[in-house]
Amino acid sequence: MFFYFVIIVTKYYPGGTVMNKQILILNGSPRLNGNTAALCHSFANGCKEQGHMVTQFNLARMQINGCLGCMQGGKHKESPCVQRDDMQQIYPAYQEADIVVLASPMYYWGVSGQLKIVFDRLFAVAELNETYQNPRKDCYLIMAAEGDSKENWEPVLQYYHALLKFLDWRNCGEILAGGVMRAGDIEGHSALEEAFMAGKAI
Repeated sequence: MFFYFVIIVTKYYPGGTVMNKQILILNGSPRLNGNTAALCHSFANGCKEQGHMVTQFNLARMQINGCLGCMQGGKHKESPCVQRDDMQQIYPAYQEADIVVLASPMYYWGVSGQLKIVFDRLFAVAELNETYQNPRKDCYLIMAAEGDSKENWEPVLQYYHALLKFLDWRNCGEILAGGVMRAGDIEGHSALEEAFMAGKAI
């Protein structure tokens, strides 16, 4: 059983100033034209309609190694990790982004390995701070799943809420699309319009 979801994150602006924003999409799905990609596309279109800038990385097509746990990162803002791989493309985009979209198929009620590796490697950015504080963000969740019961959503929602709590990020909404499994099942689903409107509302 496979599921798909997108987590969307927004950086705070002092004084609540409304500005065009930099939006980073990290697509952890191995299917470039699957349901996750469709949700990302709808969200991105909503963002672009408001004049925001969108950058997307398809993680399955990148060479990114797992975290070494070396605790030697955070020495250089432009290249905070000691490893030299395709994360070097993601670090500056992540640091500059106002909104980060974490998109992933959910395998066994967790995120894809591709996305989890990247998220672990973002710890090098936290190492830039002496207290390991992560950049503070607002956060949205968009998720598509084969099932549509409370039991299906509960494990990943618990993870999502716990993640935001420990990162001190604010949850700004959840878009849940049930009943999709194979690539293309998302076509005509109401969650596509929800994703578009969420992007447009930023």
